[in-house]
Amino acid sequence: MGVVTVGELKTSISGKRSFRPSSTIRHAATEWPISDVSSDVTIEIGASSFALHKFPLVSRSGRIRRLLIEAKDATISRMNLSLIPGGPEAFELAAKFCYGINIEITLSNVAMLRCAAHFLEMTEEFVQKNLEARTEAYLKDTVLPNISNSISVLHRCECLSPVSEEINLVNRLINAIANNACKEQLASGLLKLDHNFPMKTMPNIEPETPSDWWGKSLSVLNLEFFQRVLTAVKSKGLKQDMISKILINYTHNSLQGLVIRDPHIVRGSLLDMELQKKQRVIVEAMVSLLPTQSRRSSVPMAFLSSLLKTAIASSASTSCRSDLERRIGLLLDQAILEDILIPANSYGNNHGTMYDTESILRIFSIFLNLDEDDDEDNRMRDESEMAYDFDSPGSPKQSSILKVSKLLDTYLAEIALDTNLLPSKFIALAELLPDHAWIISDGLYRAVDIFLKVHPNIKDSERYRLCKTIDCQKLSQEACSHAAQNERLPVQMAVQVLYFEQIRLRSAMNGGHNQFFFGTINSQFPQRSSSGAGSGAISPRDNYASVRRENRELKLEVARMRMRLTDLEKDHVSMKQELVRSHPANKIFKSFTKKLSKQLNSLFRINNLKPIGSKPNAESRFLFQRRRRHSIS
Repeated sequence: MGVVTVGELKTSISGKRSFRPSSTIRHAATEWPISDVSSDVTIEIGASSFALHKFPLVSRSGRIRRLLIEAKDATISRMNLSLIPGGPEAFELAAKFCYGINIEITLSNVAMLRCAAHFLEMTEEFVQKNLEARTEAYLKDTVLPNISNSISVLHRCECLSPVSEEINLVNRLINAIANNACKEQLASGLLKLDHNFPMKTMPNIEPETPSDWWGKSLSVLNLEFFQRVLTAVKSKGLKQDMISKILINYTHNSLQGLVIRDPHIVRGSLLDMELQKKQRVIVEAMVSLLPTQSRRSSVPMAFLSSLLKTAIASSASTSCRSDLERRIGLLLDQAILEDILIPANSYGNNHGTMYDTESILRIFSIFLNLDEDDDEDNRMRDESEMAYDFDSPGSPKQSSILKVSKLLDTYLAEIALDTNLLPSKFIALAELLPDHAWIISDGLYRAVDIFLKVHPNIKDSERYRLCKTIDCQKLSQEACSHAAQNERLPVQMAVQVLYFEQIRLRSAMNGGHNQFFFGTINSQFPQRSSSGAGSGAISPRDNYASVRRENRELKLEVARMRMRLTDLEKDHVSMKQELVRSHPANKIFKSFTKKLSKQLNSLFRINNLKPIGSKPNAESRFLFQRRRRHSIS
């Protein structure tokens, strides 16, 4: 085998000269064209040229036939076909086919041959089983039924435009991918149902993604084709979790090559701006393809966070950042600290902050306004269902706002270390959540203390306003002890801490009955909160259910106090009786009473009255009353 050049002369078996085409491809032992006739036409494609014969070409190619017929010079010997899709490689294979040499159609050349056959008009009109029919048969039998094969051929179509679009090859491949993906999803669901049906108690565990999963091969497509494929599979009903996996895989592979690894590249240089532009285009496209946003979105929080960080770093559009911020706000209770630590895009500003607090402020505000978006969903719920939701330990709103308040505490403690952070921004974040979002304010107190330590020169008004965000009644014993001795705090807060600590001690000395009336220090409420239903985490929009529950708790507390009071009264009466029985004067009183009773009985007998202890008749009562009135007069 050997490599030949353009128009190389070769002595054939008969000793005559013939031309063979120029190519950098290594041919087999049988060279072509094998002919004793010198070439009569030269085909030019870019910088390459092919010395061929007119007859085998016009017998299968309608385009070459038409060009020769339309030519004014009948002895034309040169033709330019530079617009053929696939270039010299595609024409060489097509020319071999015209000469009757068997060519192998593969996944790597079928798209190129199909477009070349269309360009050269190699249809059934000239000969049966022409190149167009051969490539169509291969597409139908091998490519379109298989997802991975369709993706591979679609990737080859990227450099075959606009012919690949004219023959509808791209749309056919995209539709085949979407249809096969949904068929595979349906088959997988039926198989899973069949396996799980005999064992109803088997946990529903999502299978791991196989290493040869077809979704990974979509990363070879350019952005335009990928968008069209994903739009197609979404319209066909592919599950959102599958779409999320495809997006994550494609984004990871696309952005991975755009990371600047050379430290010598100057920020703001032409190369840096070009990389930022590519990142911006990819991020904005990925955001536009995300599934419908909801609280139960299948898009992971870590992926949304990475998209937002890239969007801010690449100066993406405001609508793109707003969409990502809203999606993160909907899932904020699933976030961790790393998800909301978003670096600020402070290019050109040496005194800029480390983190983008403005985005985080908007994200937390979105989370707090979720209840307003749910009005339509909750309008049909009756009163009993609302009460059940708030009395249940796993109430979503209560548990979510508790998680978010802890997340905000850790975030504030982290950004407090930034010396360039303005007190106004820190205060805006600290004042963001309502008071009922915190059961214990130790985390917020720690963040404020760190900020005051890192920023010792802030104004007294800002220091006072910052400390005002802390509810001293919700500080633990350890936090109160620390705050009472903390010289960085204003005097007003230290006095307030000592005051509530005194109330707590006094309440404890009184047996704890007064704790119910002093804020959220009551021991009953932290126990409820630790189980996931903190009474302090009730949303203001749910006052009705909250008041009902508090009324029930008040009634129980009053009932317990009444029972306790009744027990104390019984103890008091019994103690008085015991004291009377044990007193020495009690014996004298008993003897005096006995003598007096004897005298009265004798007097009653003299006056025909019944003695003491017997029931008097009507006559005796009449005589007794008359004598009594007479003695009084």
